[in-house]
Amino acid sequence: VRAVEGGRTIYENIRKFIRFLLALNFTELVLVGSFALIGLPIPLLPAMILWLNLVTDGPPAVALSKDPPAEDVMQKPPRSPKEGVLHGMLLFILASSTIQLVAEIGAFYWGFFVQGSLEKARTMVFMVACFYELVVMWNCRSESRNAFKVGFLTNKSLLVAVIVSILSTVAVIYVPPLQFMFQTVTLNPLDWTIVAFFAALGFSILPEVFM
Repeated sequence: VRAVEGGRTIYENIRKFIRFLLALNFTELVLVGSFALIGLPIPLLPAMILWLNLVTDGPPAVALSKDPPAEDVMQKPPRSPKEGVLHGMLLFILASSTIQLVAEIGAFYWGFFVQGSLEKARTMVFMVACFYELVVMWNCRSESRNAFKVGFLTNKSLLVAVIVSILSTVAVIYVPPLQFMFQTVTLNPLDWTIVAFFAALGFSILPEVFM
């Protein structure tokens, strides 16, 4: 019985890991590609994309793969051997990617067209991309319950990884050497409010609806 529970937990954590990475890594490709095609400035610099992959994606994804067993892991019927590891994820991935794309375009519009600053636009898109990913990640922990039902304290490694990622990302726009490296600028309270609003849209990617 314990072996079956362990096997199911490992398989579910692999699915969580894959769902998290697939739901949040197509947007940058579409965003940068579409902006380049229509002649707008690139919204994310290579260093920013590298940061997203190494810092925002990496540690939280590894911690996500160490999630403890779900309470109902042994109440579920056996999965079909013909069922692929990506089974049931398409709608979740499409919804997450679409909302993230809209959020990042909205952040760029505010910084570039309203504030008149390309550096601020890129900084805001970067912040939205980072924090949106860290929000959606919590909804990747279950296929039937959202982040608020699962809770935020049951995986201490994940909580630590998220906190470290947040602090590191904020440092990119406030520590001068990092500012120079990533070509970012500081944000005012209104900018942060907009970033928080767009990032919080990640909580709307409910597994109960999209899985």
